[in-house]
Amino acid sequence: MRRDDRDDPFDDLFREIERMMNEMMGGDFDMQVERGGDATGFGTDTHVDIHEADDEVRVIADLPGVEKSDIDLKCDGEVLTISAASDHREYDERVRLPAQVDEHSATATYNNGILEVAFEKSDESADIDVQ
Repeated sequence: MRRDDRDDPFDDLFREIERMMNEMMGGDFDMQVERGGDATGFGTDTHVDIHEADDEVRVIADLPGVEKSDIDLKCDGEVLTISAASDHREYDERVRLPAQVDEHSATATYNNGILEVAFEKSDESADIDVQ
């Protein structure tokens, strides 16, 4: 196990999960938990979930303490960039989407610290007619 935070109260839980995964997978499963961030909380509190359906991709992110006006979203069809700031924290997440999306179809809502962004999937490749 390559975790740097040996004094973490959850170490025993992580070790047990890692042991069970190794036993189940029959291999060398390493539960790498990265805890990044600086004293401002940058990158430490963001939790992002991605949900993929047949025709859409939804990204849900926890951004506690941020005003809606302080959120900046950008997408190139493959990666969603979430930038936000409050008086005490900064968030800068780049989320690789599980499928190609139409970035122009994006809709976003923000309520009680929860950001939800939905995209329609796009064709991964375009048909090209030969003339």
